[in-house]
Amino acid sequence: MTAPAAEDPVVRTASTAVGGPLGGLAHGRRRWFSVVGLLLLLTALTFAIGMVSKQTCYNATWTNGESRYTAFCYSDLPYLYVDRGLAEQEWPYASDADTRARYPQVMEYPVGIAYYAWATSYVTDWLTDTPDEDERHLEETSSFWGLPGMHHEIRVFMIVNVIGFAVAALLSVWLLARTHPRRPWDAAAFALAPVLAATGVVNWDMLAVVFVAGALWAWSRDRPLLTGILIGLGCATKLYPLFLLGGLVVICLRRRRYYDLAVAAIATVLAWLLANMPAMASGLEQWKVFWSFNSERGPDLGSLWLVAQQATDSTISAHTVNVVSWGFFIAWCAGVLAIGLTARETPRLAQLGFLIVAGFLLVNKVYSPQYVLWLLPLAVLAVPRWRDQLIWQAGELFYFVAVWWYLADLLASGGGDQTAYWFAIVVRVAVEVYLISVVVREIYQPWRDPVRWTEARDAAQDSKTISSNEVAV
Repeated sequence: MTAPAAEDPVVRTASTAVGGPLGGLAHGRRRWFSVVGLLLLLTALTFAIGMVSKQTCYNATWTNGESRYTAFCYSDLPYLYVDRGLAEQEWPYASDADTRARYPQVMEYPVGIAYYAWATSYVTDWLTDTPDEDERHLEETSSFWGLPGMHHEIRVFMIVNVIGFAVAALLSVWLLARTHPRRPWDAAAFALAPVLAATGVVNWDMLAVVFVAGALWAWSRDRPLLTGILIGLGCATKLYPLFLLGGLVVICLRRRRYYDLAVAAIATVLAWLLANMPAMASGLEQWKVFWSFNSERGPDLGSLWLVAQQATDSTISAHTVNVVSWGFFIAWCAGVLAIGLTARETPRLAQLGFLIVAGFLLVNKVYSPQYVLWLLPLAVLAVPRWRDQLIWQAGELFYFVAVWWYLADLLASGGGDQTAYWFAIVVRVAVEVYLISVVVREIYQPWRDPVRWTEARDAAQDSKTISSNEVAV
């Protein structure tokens, strides 16, 4: 097993606080010690710190418009609980006229998130002393926030959801630690990620993270069927896990694993279709809202499109954004394919997946703060080096602070200039491009890749062991 302090200067320096680079634990002298167990504990602590940091909003039930931004504790969940019918346990894809008249806005997320939110609303109803459906249905939805007991109900809804997110985070780090059995410590960059604490409960994105981690693990175990199923379920929760198929295309073309590629692709489609069928069958028009909503929205928070629109004081149409961004992304994917096919060695799935998802985010029309979670499991395995992880996450945290100050009107000068916010967006993009350049460099120069070091060392040791055994015989 690779000891992280033996190869990473940042870890080596930090390890002086606990007795130096290679203590007894690193040598495995303590039977009670488990790397995965410690990673799970660190993940739990990181997530708990993130929850404590949201205390201001929790105490105010997210009703204070200024503090939810200045205290960096905003979350979409409380508002969608009321505005999307979850407070009445309405099925997100109900198509009957009464429900749609009462809740004209349909859940604008893929089905995995909608199902989870709906299920947790039932758990919330079970845990709280809420009025029955008929009694609540007599109230106007606009008055829900002022109803007796509603604030308690919203807090319980948040707690139930956060417990699920914590389980997803713990399962994710378990899977990441087992993807490269000789390098379980690489998952520590996930377990201790500041962005995990900061953005874990902004929205439901944690639900997709576990499917990405699971797909990386399944592929490392040569299980294409399970890989495809997990990608399909991840795509049913958030669109971006689908892009892992692009990485599989490169790997399977290089290694002539056409059957495995077909199995993974078919499993992806079938898993996605089966997950979507209940929503499509109960309300096809409501199911389509996710696709139409994303197609029709214009430049939004965090995107370079918003910078261009505000800086030029113009309006960039949704059609223009769609055409240009998808054109760029197709060209980007072609570039990743070329890189993957021309590299000396076959790139790893985490490397290829990171490049494709990062390219999508660079030109996406919206780049929400929690989208950093999309990259996190891919990044920690693609670049298992703390210096690069800290540079990237520092830029993400810089943007995390800036976007909330921007929404609280703390960055605007007297003339309404948003230069500081634009600068934060550019910084975020710059650190992402930096990490992209590191991945590309290590694809073309595999001797720089720490994972390749371990593989080469283990291969050499195995060869030496075989030779020794032959001599002994």
